[in-house]
Amino acid sequence: MNAILTLAPIFIFLAVLLGVGFFARQKGKTASGNFSNEYFIGSRSLGGFVFAMTFVATYSSVSSFVGGPGLAWSHGFGWVYYAAIQIISVMMMMGIAGKKMAITGRKIGAVTVIDIIRARYNSDILANISAVVIVVFFTAMMTAQYSGGAHLFAAAANIDYTTGLVIFAIVVVVYTTIGGFRGVALTDTICAIVMLLGMGVIGFTILNTSGGLSGIMEKISAEPAMLEVQSGGRLSVPFFLSQWLLIGICTLGLPQSLVRNLSYRNSHAQHRAMVYGTIVIGLMMIGMHLLGVLSRGVITELPAGKTTDSIMPMLIVQTLPSVLAGFAITGTLAATMSTVSSLLITASSSIIKDLWIRYAAKRDFQPNDGQIRRFSMIVTFLLGLVSLLIAIKPPSVIVWINLFAFGGLESAFFWTFLLGLFWKKANATGALLAMIGGTLSYCAAMAFRLQLGGSHQIVIGIGVSLILFIIGSLAGKPQDEKTLRLFFPEKF
Repeated sequence: MNAILTLAPIFIFLAVLLGVGFFARQKGKTASGNFSNEYFIGSRSLGGFVFAMTFVATYSSVSSFVGGPGLAWSHGFGWVYYAAIQIISVMMMMGIAGKKMAITGRKIGAVTVIDIIRARYNSDILANISAVVIVVFFTAMMTAQYSGGAHLFAAAANIDYTTGLVIFAIVVVVYTTIGGFRGVALTDTICAIVMLLGMGVIGFTILNTSGGLSGIMEKISAEPAMLEVQSGGRLSVPFFLSQWLLIGICTLGLPQSLVRNLSYRNSHAQHRAMVYGTIVIGLMMIGMHLLGVLSRGVITELPAGKTTDSIMPMLIVQTLPSVLAGFAITGTLAATMSTVSSLLITASSSIIKDLWIRYAAKRDFQPNDGQIRRFSMIVTFLLGLVSLLIAIKPPSVIVWINLFAFGGLESAFFWTFLLGLFWKKANATGALLAMIGGTLSYCAAMAFRLQLGGSHQIVIGIGVSLILFIIGSLAGKPQDEKTLRLFFPEKF
């Protein structure tokens, strides 16, 4: 394979993303409103299609295009059934929390999800802990994305992992730092389209290389467990149900996706986005995991020393002509870069808007737009750099890092958002206990491999969080009427 021809589509793609980042910066300068409003939520100006694509691209990560399909190659069609629950993720986050967050956010001028939490619970302690939780788990997620992107670069160009990591990281950090949320949303849209096209190229390659669907199924059928829902007992019912909580229902607790509900233009844009987003996320999640199973017709054994994360890069590099290989890898990189950029901008907003500006206000210091601009870009860049350094020697299987961070965020935020938005009796005491107890119990369960009947540790995290939330809310001080009127105007 010609490395130059393989890298050409990739570098063209990276150059386009950088160009969009600079374009978004210029566009942002002419937008109305203050810098924070523009840099962190794009001045609430996203239309339906871009809103849907930034949602999809944020949710779809390297684990969706590398780690997940690799495990599907190992487990068979059972892993496709496992992934199917992700189709509801966009509908959950937009349809349940979306409109209420958007309406309330406009009333109070919210720029971050923590602005919503602070307004609902009137607690700076809760808001500060929320910001710390976001930064910690986002760093873990970015490490997974960096690792996946670097492995793809290394496979495509026959270069070492560290070189690929640096190239990949510099591009995504630069265009995110420069373009802010508007740049992230526009590049997310490009990335989502490239993901779909790349998925098509990979699908064509699998069918063409292995002699068609009948030839693939003949090879897969030689291992009956590959055809079973439970993969010969490797995927238990408790595992399925708990994983569906993790990547389906509880995605309502993911701050990096929920914050997008503050950015759309109007209700019409949101309704269109729900349709577009559900269709595209379904195509991506079912499509990529199905391709992972079908790739068994091309790659029948895992080479010594390799993990299942190597399946998709091996498939692309070994079977495609150079230019097409570069295009297919670009589709996978798009999933990685869109997630990193979204995590970066959300983590940066937590530090700038929810910690620094808030702290400055208490000290009677109001930073101007120029100061906020410079500090925002510095923090965004530094967060990307820290994740890059951690990613130099990451854990082995990308998908598990990603799912660990998913579970931590959901244990902290699922009930905080859901009950906060829809239960009048929710208060700061309940939310604080739930966030601390849920996060710590989840991390302890992961560290000591504690499980309930073979289920994922998210059951422990979510369960403990719910119990503590209810106890704290019933025992704590009731919320004041002004706050309740803001979030539940229909009750008054």
